[in-house]
Amino acid sequence: MSAKIYNITYYYTLTDDLPGESCKFLTWLASKEVNLLAFNAIPIGARQTQLVIYPLNPTWLADAARKSNVKLNGPHHAFMIHGDDELGALVDIHEKLAHDGINIANSVGISDHSGSYRYLMHIGTDDFEKARDILGATEPPSDFKLDLPRRFNKTI
Repeated sequence: MSAKIYNITYYYTLTDDLPGESCKFLTWLASKEVNLLAFNAIPIGARQTQLVIYPLNPTWLADAARKSNVKLNGPHHAFMIHGDDELGALVDIHEKLAHDGINIANSVGISDHSGSYRYLMHIGTDDFEKARDILGATEPPSDFKLDLPRRFNKTI
């Protein structure tokens, strides 16, 4: 499979860097039935953690946050790349962007046991649309969903 590149939306919020704070936030997300494409917790400074949320449905997350008085920064945009895990799988993507003078601000990837990978890539706001056009990124397809039963009953 060649790489599929999707334009995705993310938000972030800050929390205290204490045991259980990310768990509380993830519990809240699940209680609001917010499915995630990805999640990242990044320590910033000595006492805070930045929680980065990549929701499957950004409108659903924003609405849940508004109704619960949860402060989110966003929406911001990133790319999610999915492809076959092979040697040099990301070289072509990086070369295309470098050729046009576009810097990748932040990225993280992981491969799985089935021979594929997922890669999150952040581009500066000023270059995002240009990068989207260069990479041919699309919105995730309408059938791009997590078909999981909704059985989360824990409350915060």
